[in-house]
Amino acid sequence: MKVLAFVLALAIVVLLMPRNVKFKYEYQKMRPWPHETLYAPFNFPVYKSEETVRKEREEALKNVNPIFIFDVQGTENGREKLLKDLNFQWNDTIGNKEKYEELVTGIYDNIENRGIVAKNNFTSNYKGDEMVVVVRNKVSTKCLYEDFYTMSEASSYIQTHLDSISDYNTKQLINNLLYSSLRSNVVYSENMTKQAEKMAVDNIMLTFGMVQKDELIIMEGEIVTEEKYQIINSLQREYAEITGNSVFSGNYMLYGQLLLVGIVFFALYLTLRMLRPDIFEQLRYINLILLLMLLTIVPSLILIRYAPSMIFLMPVAIMAILLMTFFDARISIIVQVMTLIIISLAVQNPFQYFFVQMLVSFVAIFSMTKRTRRASYFGTSLAVFATYVIVYLGMMLIFDGGFDSFDWTVIMIYGGNAFFTMLALPLAFLFERVFGFVTDLSLLELSNTNSPLLRKLASEAPGTFQHVMQVADLCEEVIYNIGGNALLVRTGAMYHDIGKTRNPFYFIENQNGKYNPHDDVSNVESAQIIISHVIDGIEICREYHIPEQIIDFVRTHHGTRRTEYFYQMELRENPEGVDEEEFKYPGPLPFSKETAVLMMCDAVEAASRSMTNKTEDSLNKLVDNIIDGQMKANQFDNTNITFHDITMTKKVLKKKLMSIYHVRIAYPD
Repeated sequence: MKVLAFVLALAIVVLLMPRNVKFKYEYQKMRPWPHETLYAPFNFPVYKSEETVRKEREEALKNVNPIFIFDVQGTENGREKLLKDLNFQWNDTIGNKEKYEELVTGIYDNIENRGIVAKNNFTSNYKGDEMVVVVRNKVSTKCLYEDFYTMSEASSYIQTHLDSISDYNTKQLINNLLYSSLRSNVVYSENMTKQAEKMAVDNIMLTFGMVQKDELIIMEGEIVTEEKYQIINSLQREYAEITGNSVFSGNYMLYGQLLLVGIVFFALYLTLRMLRPDIFEQLRYINLILLLMLLTIVPSLILIRYAPSMIFLMPVAIMAILLMTFFDARISIIVQVMTLIIISLAVQNPFQYFFVQMLVSFVAIFSMTKRTRRASYFGTSLAVFATYVIVYLGMMLIFDGGFDSFDWTVIMIYGGNAFFTMLALPLAFLFERVFGFVTDLSLLELSNTNSPLLRKLASEAPGTFQHVMQVADLCEEVIYNIGGNALLVRTGAMYHDIGKTRNPFYFIENQNGKYNPHDDVSNVESAQIIISHVIDGIEICREYHIPEQIIDFVRTHHGTRRTEYFYQMELRENPEGVDEEEFKYPGPLPFSKETAVLMMCDAVEAASRSMTNKTEDSLNKLVDNIIDGQMKANQFDNTNITFHDITMTKKVLKKKLMSIYHVRIAYPD
């Protein structure tokens, strides 16, 4: 299943990788050419830079004037309507009809022939001195936008030329006739303007020269100037087009990608198997690592194919953050490096991409080493953004010699990258639930003494609560000294005796008076009640949805040892008929350093409470006897704890117990 998971991940990555043939030379502007002297392998044009083409496009668009269409037919129809209305409404008592007809048509022709512009969203921002093109009877002419009338200007013109008419009724009649006949006859044509803009852009030459075959392009060690950089870019572009048209290039690319990506995944497989067998032996760990890799690689490949300029928008640091959430720094660095190698096989400038993203990933990993608060994720996002900006400015100083090429768009892309990095927090919660992991944040929540289950323990079994808190402190101190997950062992210790809430008064730390309920039952029954707190604890934890990693501490904290007190009491009463299995815990044995430390601390703390004479010598003997007895009982056979760890554990426990019980060190005589 592990091999299948790696093969499936390999297939997904290779199928999504772009098939464009990569240029075999890697180079950077204003840096020495690191390869052999380069000659032109064939004739090719020299393409202008994207910046040059963009500026020429902007300049060409500036020279395109907005196009308006003069409505000739509408103007003639309006004139005919004016004359028809004039004849219909004219009264002979008004005056000389021919005189006023000439006045009316003169005003109309002057206004309409000059043109009344139609106001809309496109013309609202035009200035009066802006040059425009007017198409009239398929003939284009240029004029100023202010040469057109607006309706308000046409109204003012009419009022000015009617002031000479003294008769109010005549003046009002002519005014109404003109108003009803005038219309906006100069209309902005968005379609024709766009066509003109397209023609202007299409006429821009994308090349500015030719390089002949065998012509010297650049010598080894020569600085890659702006001109040389553009020529090499042109060669790379032409090379990609030529090789891309080859029938077999696609297959060759597929085989090459399959080989290289396969080597990377195989290296990761061997690394996990040889260096981290604890992770390799669990399929869910493998699945989570490969899933995180795919969630980083697949979107990156999609961006490379469809929007290569936006590749830095992909928050690759989010994978480093999630790896640090579930694993350690060593695994995070290994997996992050492998992932960036795969993505670098597809990007345009692999060295620059790998360099930038690796620096950002290191910052993300190191800033997540102390992830004790949810705010750590937001602080990491800010650190990621700051690293991107610093690296961007540093590379600009190296390659450009200044900040002339500074682009705020790049900063915005980095800002978007850092914003997406904050998705690590909800994703960590999701993966935690799906894969059954426990993060440090969850452990902090579980170890809160105000959590429902710990409150239940404190109220129903207060003596046990004090015991587990003391054991938790001892375990944490030991793990700090011998190495391990201190937060995990502390949380596990706080829940290890939760099963005692079922029958709290059968445990001596919860008994208040002289009455002991064990006096009313047999030794076997007492042993079974004591042993049952393990099974009861597992059931209670599952009822409260406590993670399995914490339940493991409940299962293993007594291992397969005996309830020694009741076993010895039964031997006294029935020397020959004792079934030892009735007095044994069901197990399993501890299987990690943390669960082994809990077994030792639990037994030592409980035994130390029953001592009447607590001296340095008695405490030292107590610790040695209990831990040595556990070792003789083979309770640590399934753990990775060492003799050095056990020796250090004894030292820490002795020191802590002396501090707890205020025992003074015995001075020599």
